[in-house]
Formats: sequence, structure tokens, C-alpha cells
Amino acid sequence: MKPITPDDVIDLMDSYVTAASLNAAMELGLFWQLADGPLETETIAQRLDIPTNRCQYWLQLLSSVGLLEQGPDGYGPSPTARTAILDAYSQETWAFLAREMRDRSLAVHNLTRYIHEPGSAWEAQGLTRPDYFDQMIESPERAAHFTRTLYEIHLPLAEEVAGSLDMSGVDRLMDLGGGSGVVSLALLRRNPGLSAVVVDIANVCAAGREIARENALEDRITYHAADFLRDQLPSGFGLVLACDVAPYGEALLRKIRAALNPGGRLVIVDLFAPAEGVAPSAWLYWAMLASLENPNFSLMTVAQVQGRLINAGFQILSERSLAHSEVLRWSSDWTMIQARK
Repeated sequence: MKPITPDDVIDLMDSYVTAASLNAAMELGLFWQLADGPLETETIAQRLDIPTNRCQYWLQLLSSVGLLEQGPDGYGPSPTARTAILDAYSQETWAFLAREMRDRSLAVHNLTRYIHEPGSAWEAQGLTRPDYFDQMIESPERAAHFTRTLYEIHLPLAEEVAGSLDMSGVDRLMDLGGGSGVVSLALLRRNPGLSAVVVDIANVCAAGREIARENALEDRITYHAADFLRDQLPSGFGLVLACDVAPYGEALLRKIRAALNPGGRLVIVDLFAPAEGVAPSAWLYWAMLASLENPNFSLMTVAQVQGRLINAGFQILSERSLAHSEVLRWSSDWTMIQARK
């Protein structure tokens, strides 16, 4: 809700406390504790090991934003919480998202003092920005949580992409940085003669193989462990898909071109800047945080990506928005670019 009155502005200034309270509820599993029926404050406090008075105010705050309801038997999830939280993603996915947001938000705690920094606001505060790529290389558990999270979040996007792509003449697909293979799995379901190779780091590939088995498609999808920015790519593909894997440097685009069969296509699906220095609505939060690490951070525009594709030897075929989906998150911001070798 956009602020209209002074009280609305004050509420917005106070919203950090509300956000932190909600994130704590996700990480501690509060909504899942209440999923089977309401509980009294004392019971919730005891189960989650929170001082009773603090727990009471916490529950009241979550009620004030419409996520809990208090009845004669205690607190339970509101209809909104059941639809938007419990029925949307798993407890593990919500907890992972909350942890990521908690880690990323460290740099904004003293933003007034450090927004003037000409360099990294993280370094100026003696903080280290979390490197999630390195963390996933080092921790199979974190990689598995990350892969599962993106699998759940990207399911609507995967169906949208799969329904939008003409796969005529394509029997082998490379899914670059494809994680769980969520988009590939959607394409495999629609195209019985298709096989797919997902290229990602080893721990992500391990998590992806498990998800492929759960989808009973493990015989048609393989996972190739590699750092696609540094390592050689497999070759012999009719189509390469790069979905949500920016940035798109010319060196990488040339490697992708070499991996394609003659006449093969590259399909890029991502969130692009509508103009230089302007973030799409879905990326405003992330762009602000990225600028605290690098004040010169800038998202690529469609025109910039197309220019690099041409320089790498591609012919641009089409560009389209995926905005017509009513269930696709950030639907107005996703763009699909197709180019031919």
C-alpha cells in the first residue's frame, strides 16, 4: 500500500520491525505450528522458546497486518496467510527466503551513515556481503535448499516458458545455469521427443537429480557439473536456454554459440532494465542492495543484451514479454529473447 497520510508514512518507517517479525515467523515455522488449529500465546511461546510477553506482542503485530487471527482458542493463520503462505510454498522454501533476506539486509541497518560511501557500504561497516555461489559450492545442504526454493518459485515461470516456445526440430536442449531443471522439466513434459542437459555446479546438480526423479523424468534429463563462466560447455544442441542467469557477457555468448548446432537457437529469459539506470519493479529491492556493494551496479537492458548477441555472431529472432500470465510472479517484467546461430 502506498502512503497517503502522515500516519501511513510513519507506518512505512516502522515497517522494518514488521518485516523482521514476519521473517522470524517464517524461519521459526510459526504458521506451520498453527496450520492444524489455533494455539494460545503461552503454548506458542513455550514451543518456540520465546518470552511470553514478547511473544504476545509479536503475535499481535502479525495480526495487525492480517496474517494471524485471534479467536477464543488462541491464534491461527488468517485466510490470507493460508493462501499466500501455507498453500504457496513449502516451509523450507519460506525459511530459506527469510534467511537470505536477513543476511542481505545487514548493510541497510545504518544506511543514513553509509549511503554516502563512494565504494562498498558493506566494507565501510566491516561487513562481508554473503557470496551465495561460494556458499553453495562449500555446502551441499545450502545448495539443496537453494535449488528447492528456486524450483518452487519458478514453477509458474517454467510453465509459461514451456507454453511459449516452439520446440519444432529440437531434440536436445542445454539448460544453462538451470538449477533444478525446472524449465527443462516443463519442456520435457510437453515435448516427448526432447532430452535436456542442465549445466550447473556439482551440489546444485545433485539436488536437481533428486527433483528429476520425483518428476519421473530422470531418464530424459542429465545434469552436467560445471562453472559455465569458466569451464568448457558440452556441445551438440538444437537450443540453449538461459533463464534467470544474468549477466550475459560476450565471452559467454560466444561459448554458447559454439555449443549450438548450425541454425540452433539461444533463448534468454530474464528481468531486464526498462532503461539504463532504471530497475524493473521486481528488481528494485535487489538493485538497491547490489548498489551498496558496487555503487556503479547497473542492470542490463534488452537493447544491451541484443547488442552483445549480435557482436557474438547471433541473429536476433524475436523479443517478447511474458506479461499475459495471471499467475506468473513479476509477470510484467519477464522478457524472452530468441536468437539464432
